[in-house]
Amino acid sequence: MNIIHNIIAWYFSKKALPYWCILCLDCILIIGSGMVGIYLAQGGTPLQSSGFWRCLLELVCFLPLYVLGMRLFHTYSGVLRYSSFVDLARVGGALITGSILNYCLFLSMPDSVFPHFRIKSFVFLVCIALVLMWSVRILVKTLFISAYKVNNATRVFIYGVREGGISLAKSMMNEDKSEYVIKGFVDDHNEMVGRFLMGQKVYRPDKHLVDTMVNAGVKVIYISPLCTKSFRDNQDLVDRISDAGIKIMMMPSAQTWDGKSKLSYQQLKEVDIEDLLPRDEIEVDMKSVGDLLSGKVILITGAAGSIGSEMSRQVADFRPSYLILVDQAETPMHDVRLYMMREHTDLKCETIVTSITNQKRMEAIFKEFRPDYVFHAAAYKHVPMMENNPSEAVQNNVYGTRVIADLSVKYDVKKFVMISTDKAVNPTNVMGCSKRICEIYCQSLNKAIVDGKVKGITQFVTTRFGNVLGSNGSVIPLFKEQISKGGPVTVTHPDIIRFFMLIPEACKLVLEAGTMGKGGEIFVFDMGKPVRIADLAKRMIKLSGATDVEIKFTGLRDGEKLYEEVLNDAETTKPTMHPKIMVAAVREYEYEDAVKQEQRLYDASFAFDDMGTVKIMKEIVPEFKSRHSKYEALD
Repeated sequence: MNIIHNIIAWYFSKKALPYWCILCLDCILIIGSGMVGIYLAQGGTPLQSSGFWRCLLELVCFLPLYVLGMRLFHTYSGVLRYSSFVDLARVGGALITGSILNYCLFLSMPDSVFPHFRIKSFVFLVCIALVLMWSVRILVKTLFISAYKVNNATRVFIYGVREGGISLAKSMMNEDKSEYVIKGFVDDHNEMVGRFLMGQKVYRPDKHLVDTMVNAGVKVIYISPLCTKSFRDNQDLVDRISDAGIKIMMMPSAQTWDGKSKLSYQQLKEVDIEDLLPRDEIEVDMKSVGDLLSGKVILITGAAGSIGSEMSRQVADFRPSYLILVDQAETPMHDVRLYMMREHTDLKCETIVTSITNQKRMEAIFKEFRPDYVFHAAAYKHVPMMENNPSEAVQNNVYGTRVIADLSVKYDVKKFVMISTDKAVNPTNVMGCSKRICEIYCQSLNKAIVDGKVKGITQFVTTRFGNVLGSNGSVIPLFKEQISKGGPVTVTHPDIIRFFMLIPEACKLVLEAGTMGKGGEIFVFDMGKPVRIADLAKRMIKLSGATDVEIKFTGLRDGEKLYEEVLNDAETTKPTMHPKIMVAAVREYEYEDAVKQEQRLYDASFAFDDMGTVKIMKEIVPEFKSRHSKYEALD
C-alpha cells in the first residue's frame, strides 16, 4: 500500500501528463473498445488467427478520424486530475463525431475493405470507449482527491449551493495544490437539504450544524456572496460557529459579485467584524448621481477624514471637470493626494491644506475655482473632546459651516450638501448641539433664498446618519487595538447601543440624497438594526481567537447617551423614492434670528468660558439636555 501511495504522490507532484500521453492513451482505449465491439457484434470468429491482425488494421484506419474528433473537442488538452463535466461532455462529442465520420467512410468503401465491421460494431465501440475514457478521468480525479489532496488539505463547508457555492466548490477542486477539501454544503432552502452535491451532503443551518462540522473536522466555512445576507441575519449561527473556533470566509464588504462572472475561493477573506453585523444591502442609483456630477466643479471639505476621503474617491469616479479637496489635517491630506495622483492621473484635482474657518483663504478658493457643488464634511466630531472644548466646537463646526455656506451663496454654488449626525437629534452633548445649530443655519438660509430675502441660487441639503464602521475614532479600531494588547476591552455601559453603516454605503446615500434634494430638506438614513456594543466586543474577541481578554465597563462618558436617535420626538418623516432615505419635517427658523444667534454664540466663544458658551447653545437649541456632564447644571 505504501508503494502504491508513493507512486500516486509522485504522479500528482508533477504538473501534468504531456498532451501526447493522454492522446495515446485515448487511442489505445478506442482500439481496445473496437476489438471488444467486433467480438460482441460478431462473436469471436473474426479475431481468430490472422483475422485478429486484419481487425486491428481496420481499426487503425479508422483511428485518424477519431483523432480529428478529439482535436476538434480538445479532449487531450486538459489535466486529468482536474476533469469536470465539461471535459466528459467533450469526450462524448469527440467520439460521436469520429464515429459519424468513420461510418460515412465505411459506407463509401466496398465491403471487402472493412469486412469485419458492422453498424453494431460502431455502436459498441462508442459505448465502450466512452465508458473507458470517462472512467480513466474520473479515477484519476478521485485518486487525486482521496489519496493525495485530502491528506494535505483543510476540511471546509460551503454555505450556499447555487451559482456562488458551486463556483467556490469548483475553484477549490480545480485548483492546483488547493489547501482545502469540501466536506459538506449548507443551504436554507428545504428542497436542497439532505441531497448530495458534488459527492457531499447538503445540511440545514440549524442547531445541529456546528456539531456536524466539528465532528467532520471542519476548520473553515466559506460563505457564498449570494448568501451573505441570510448568513449574517442568522446571528445565533454566526456566534456558534465563532465559538467552535471555525474560521468564517466571506467576500470583503467593499466588494460585490454580480452572480455571473468567475468566482474563486481566493477572493474570499477571513471576516472582519464589519462583515458580520446585521444590515440590509443598500442600492443607490449611481447613474443619476454621475449625470449630476460629471463635468462639474466639486468642492469637498473635510476631504481627509473618514467620510470626506471616501466621498472624494466616489466623486472622482464620476469624472468631474475639477475636484477641490480641503482639509486642515496635513498628513492624511497628503495620503489623499497620493491616491488621486495614482488612481486618477487625468483628473484635475487640487488638495488644499487649510481650515474652513479661514474665511479669506476659503473665499480665495471659491473665487478661483467657482464650484458647482459643495459637500461639507469638515467638523470636529469626538464627543468627549468637544465636551471639554465647546469654544472650538463653535468656532470650527458652527462658524466654519457658516463660512462655507455664505461663500456658496456668494459664488452661485448650485447645491450645498452638509453631512450632519444623529447626535444632532435631541442633543445631549456639545458636538451634537453644534451640528444642530449648523442644520438650523443652512435650512434657514435656504428658506431666505426661496422667500427672496437673500439673493442666491444655492439649494441647501442636510443629511443625518449615525456611526460608520471603521471611521476614525470608532469603537472597532479601538477594540482591535485593545484585543491585540491582551485587553481589557473597554465598553462604557453594558446596555449601550449604536447604529452602524459602512462608510462607502453612507457616502453613496449622501450622494443620492444630494441628487434628489431640492433645497431645505434634512434627509435621514435608515441605519438598519442597532447593535449592542458589549455584544460587538464579545464577538470581536471570539473572532480574534483570544481566550483571556476581558471586557471592562467604564461608565458613560461626558455627553454620551445609551442610544442614538435619528429624529426628534416632535418630528415626522416623509418617504422618498429611496427606501433608505426619508425627509425629516423639522421646525423652521427665520434666517435673521439664526444669524443673530450664531453671531452672539461665536463672539462668546472667544471668552473661552465653557459654561457661558454652552449656556447660549442651550438657548439656541432648547432640546439640548446634557447627560453625564458638568453642563447638566445649566438645565
